[in-house]
Amino acid sequence: MALQARDRGFLWRVDHQGRTAWLYGTLHVASLRRSLPGPTVREALRSAGSLALELNLQDPALLRPVQDGMTARPDAQPLPQDLADRLAAQLQAACLPASLQQQMRPDALILKLVTLSARRQGIYPDYGVDMMLAGVAQKLGKPILSLEAPEQQLRALMTDEPEALQNSVRFGLEQLESGATAQGVAQLTQIWADGRLNLLETYFQWCHCVGSDQERANLVQRIQVRNQAMAAQIAAQLRAGETPFVAVGSLHLTGPQGLPALLAAQGFAVQRVSWPAPTAQSRAAIAEAKTPEMQ
Repeated sequence: MALQARDRGFLWRVDHQGRTAWLYGTLHVASLRRSLPGPTVREALRSAGSLALELNLQDPALLRPVQDGMTARPDAQPLPQDLADRLAAQLQAACLPASLQQQMRPDALILKLVTLSARRQGIYPDYGVDMMLAGVAQKLGKPILSLEAPEQQLRALMTDEPEALQNSVRFGLEQLESGATAQGVAQLTQIWADGRLNLLETYFQWCHCVGSDQERANLVQRIQVRNQAMAAQIAAQLRAGETPFVAVGSLHLTGPQGLPALLAAQGFAVQRVSWPAPTAQSRAAIAEAKTPEMQ
């Protein structure tokens, strides 16, 4: 299956003083068939000096703080009973143990449910593209680096403010209950597989992942702040003569504040890599998999 994989996602080549690095937009959930890197991506990773991820969760020293950050806090204000009941119902529907409600923060549980929402379409967090690339890098003997610290990721995903937390959980439950979350996840994976950057750039208009204009603005701002920090690290590596294969969530690569634009603004030569045209067979498979909203 791995040798038959085709190129998917979004890849940029970054040249500096005769050396080449790469930027690759990934998905944190995917189907097995789509998560395997295609020939262009495999060769780019093979040519790189290292693999740089948002966070290398294969490192126990980094995984443990993330797990701790998602653990229920004994001093946290409990959810209103109606939200707690609805969250319990979603856990049951997802075939997850009820005990998780006492073990994990409610916003962490919503994230977990979101990542599992499209299982009926064969889409799982176990097949996240980042994880697959980490496995390939290990086999190639490439060092795996982290561009962020666990605390940065947790700040971007969690809140300890009770009202904001309840609003986030309430909106997440509404989307899970209506089926909008599963639809949005499936749509995102199809857009990624097709390499349709124009649709990815309008993600927040159709993702069913934000409850208000203010929440959308806050989320975009958090992404941009993270992009600035990651771009600074990548630029430092490039100027030091390193050639990383940078693999981060695809939203970090879009728009004037995305990593390709930020690195280009610093004087690096950045060019998107185009995939070979899909075969008639792969075009037919793509058409069959499209959701009604995308046809």
